[in-house]
Amino acid sequence: MLDDDEFATRFVEDGFVRLPRAFPRRVADEGRALLWRATGCDPDDRATWTRPAVRIDHRTDAPFREAANTPELRAAFDLLVGPGRWLPRMSLGTFPIRFPSALDADDGGWHVDAGFYGADGSMRLNVASQGRVLLMLFLFSDVGPDDAPTRIRVGSHLAVPRLLAPAGAAGLTYLELAERLEPDDGRLAVATGEAGDVYLCHPFLVHAAQPHRGTTPRFLAQPPLQPAQPLRLEPGAGPFSPVELAVRRALGAADERDRHA
Repeated sequence: MLDDDEFATRFVEDGFVRLPRAFPRRVADEGRALLWRATGCDPDDRATWTRPAVRIDHRTDAPFREAANTPELRAAFDLLVGPGRWLPRMSLGTFPIRFPSALDADDGGWHVDAGFYGADGSMRLNVASQGRVLLMLFLFSDVGPDDAPTRIRVGSHLAVPRLLAPAGAAGLTYLELAERLEPDDGRLAVATGEAGDVYLCHPFLVHAAQPHRGTTPRFLAQPPLQPAQPLRLEPGAGPFSPVELAVRRALGAADERDRHA
């Protein structure tokens, strides 16, 4: 297990960290049972697994509230975002549930999740990461390399702020940013792990889905952690959280005086 300094450093450098056993396997099992019912599929009848992916919206059931509010996660939020600077979650979602299938769900493009809606209704991102301070991947089933683990471009969060900064507060749409992403540099990781693990990702991390080539459906939640206050990126506004520190480094603003909160 990483200590706090190693945890924060890995997050700033790679753009993500895995928190093993962030919530109990019992809670994952209870949540997965609810999600099975929501899919309309039968876990014991593969003939009902007719789609490569089923998306379930936000759920407020007790297992999901419990999963999002464990002491381990709250401590990690404080470390990466800062005490009092994030909003507790009373739900989880969206749940992209992936089934073993030869069909293509046609949703595997590299992207960064949007944080807010523009005046025209478009999904947008800006350099202050309005509306989103972390991307989180909650594993509600064991996920091996063949079970459609989320693909991650390691360190990609350091390139995104340079694309967003010129656009100011209005930012770019989800699609505009996707079109401007730098080519894959080959540093890839996949979000494998056990039910109850959580990946805590920088909001600018580039990631993508992939087809399921295993045998057991993958259950995962990918909610944002929402900020209680805007990111502080200006000189002299520190000490900076690891989320802020990564953005400042990406923009060439960080120096030896920067410290994480």
